[in-house]
Amino acid sequence: MSFPARILLAGLLLAAIAPLHAGEAGRLLIVVSGEGREQGKTRPGYEFDELSQAWLIFKANGFAVDVASPQGGGVEADKYNPQEPFNAALLADADAMRVLADTRKTGDVKATDYTAVYVVGGKGAMFDLPRDPALQSLLADAYDGGAVIGAVCHGPAALADVRLRNGASLVHGRNVTGFTNEEEALFGKRWAKEFPWLLEDRLRERGARWQEAPLMMSKVVVDGRLVTGQNPYSTPAVAEAIVRATGRTPVARTPWRDELTMALAAQARDGRAQDVAEALAKDTARYHVDLLGLLGYYQAQAASGDDDVRHALQLMQLAMPYMAQPQLKLGAAEAHLRLGEREQARALVQRVLAATPDMAEAKALLQRIDG
Repeated sequence: MSFPARILLAGLLLAAIAPLHAGEAGRLLIVVSGEGREQGKTRPGYEFDELSQAWLIFKANGFAVDVASPQGGGVEADKYNPQEPFNAALLADADAMRVLADTRKTGDVKATDYTAVYVVGGKGAMFDLPRDPALQSLLADAYDGGAVIGAVCHGPAALADVRLRNGASLVHGRNVTGFTNEEEALFGKRWAKEFPWLLEDRLRERGARWQEAPLMMSKVVVDGRLVTGQNPYSTPAVAEAIVRATGRTPVARTPWRDELTMALAAQARDGRAQDVAEALAKDTARYHVDLLGLLGYYQAQAASGDDDVRHALQLMQLAMPYMAQPQLKLGAAEAHLRLGEREQARALVQRVLAATPDMAEAKALLQRIDG
């Protein structure tokens, strides 16, 4: 073979190999709701935490990332804490901010360009994502083409009515999770009455095999190339499950504070409360202790049996040495009262009244205890 011919052949081989390398590097599409207005005050949008954590994990694992929304253009997240490390990191990424300022329209996106599609949650996802026919087609084409489909929190709303090429429902007979009716009852009061349906109800109606963890605990369900997460605290695990479903091993990283805190909550529920107490005492700043206390507070409200009340009370007790809020003590007192432990309930309420003698809620609870 002549030298020019060898050069030509080498060029053709490089041209053929280059797309394979691009495929290996991977391209991933993130879908967000474009419904949001005024940080969720007048219309709910997407959850920035669910975007930022996943974005950082995808980028760390070598994915190029695009973002799409039903109408394209700028999108607005609900109110969030810009100081959280994962949010601060994304906000400091000028390229990411340019992408978010001008998202692609779902109707202009080609499914064949992506190894995976990840749908971000937030209450806005219940409004514009299910009624976007372009998104339904995109998700169906992506799945039929071998891509991984992932969604978290309210994001699975986008999957509910997706029909594949053979006419089958994407979710029928599949193991899935998402924001539960129980979670909606506590945290969706303002907007849930306007939802076209509740997410859990709709997915069950579509024949999905619904799974869930206790209120606001991390839960990820993987069914082949379909990955779903229950709530915002499931986001990092969902992102890493998507990475695994594409055939990769997620790179090692340092868990964020909320992840570590939710891991403590899981340990407490598994009977390792003493380990949790020691971890908090050793390095309190490593954890988001308020999150632990609030998790117990809300789990107590949702608890339907004594065991669930005890688990919730335990979380509040673990957080109490580090939280001065009287509401936490009153929540724990309510839990003691439900368990018939009047003396413990009375002692907590009296501590609250010693610090805030005029607190009407504490007075009313004490009357119930003594009544």
